[in-house]
Amino acid sequence: MTVARQYVTQARRIVVKVGSSSLTTASGGLDADRVDALVDVLAKARSGGEKEIVLVSSGAIAAGLAPLGLRRRPTDLARQQAAASVGQGLLVARYTASFARYGVRVGQVLLTSDDTSRRAHYRNAYRTLDQLLAMGALPVVNENDTVATDEIRFGDNDRLAALVAHLVRADLLVLLSDVDGLYDGDPSTPGTTRIGEVHGPDDIAHVQIGSAGKAGVGTGGMVTKVEAARIAAAAGVPVVLTSATHAADALAGRDTGTYFHTTGRRSADRLLWLAHASTPQGHLVLDDGAVRAVVERHSSLLPAGIAAVEGEFSAGDPVELRDTTGRAVARGLVNFDAKEIPQLLGRSTRELARELGPEYEREVVHRDDLVVLHP
Repeated sequence: MTVARQYVTQARRIVVKVGSSSLTTASGGLDADRVDALVDVLAKARSGGEKEIVLVSSGAIAAGLAPLGLRRRPTDLARQQAAASVGQGLLVARYTASFARYGVRVGQVLLTSDDTSRRAHYRNAYRTLDQLLAMGALPVVNENDTVATDEIRFGDNDRLAALVAHLVRADLLVLLSDVDGLYDGDPSTPGTTRIGEVHGPDDIAHVQIGSAGKAGVGTGGMVTKVEAARIAAAAGVPVVLTSATHAADALAGRDTGTYFHTTGRRSADRLLWLAHASTPQGHLVLDDGAVRAVVERHSSLLPAGIAAVEGEFSAGDPVELRDTTGRAVARGLVNFDAKEIPQLLGRSTRELARELGPEYEREVVHRDDLVVLHP
């Protein structure tokens, strides 16, 4: 066993993500045997009480297709939400019944990106998941597809899993799909080789990564899985990418799939969510001095450094901070509505407080609510 795989066996808190294609039939309904097979592996992995597992599960929309008479995954948001509404109940009921065979309680946690990029919501999400684990329950996490709009969707559960791994301070992320790892070419082509370990982006810079899944019931593909692995590894969480059929081998530290080494340090803040899970509702153009202050000195953004504002947003929404060439340099949660900002441009907070009141003597984006995208 390699040192990397040995670390897998030592991981105590593990986030496991499984895709729709690993849980459903070709027609879109839940495959009870596949669900039970996955549950058998996860229940065994945590049976000694030494490991905690959070399951990020796709499949809600796919599970709702057949009951609603839909032949394929709808492309419009309204019907996706309807399918998720029916399918989410079926999915959790199936997990509840399957884990009950082992006396394991299941807790459902539905998230939108809005729940976790805002400070108070982020803390609440962490406390809920941490308490479920402390009480011996197994959280089943999914995107809240029934209410998520295009503006607050994660887009795929691979990225959600990477962010959940960061949120719960996991020791390991396991991404399960219908492919047994990352290959240096199309896995169906003779002569291609599975990549056993990835130490950083340069290791796979030459690899052509496919984007389409086989079953047509999910939204991901290898592109989203590699991106999720990159996000998690950069946040200090190692990743194993393999197929659902090899889940037991992956959790046992055997040589299966692709192991992504960490490339960054672990952190407990929510700025990773702001960078990767939020959708900017507008943008602010910064002058050169403000760009240097935000990017190099990690300062808050003050009204004096803003040259222009675009978009419609409310206080608390995520916005993009751009330099004068249009390049996005940072992202943050804004403290003012879009319609308020034009009167603030280029003015000092002291001047604004004198003229408009003390509530205007504050940052447009506080440094605690700001993440630099391009240092």
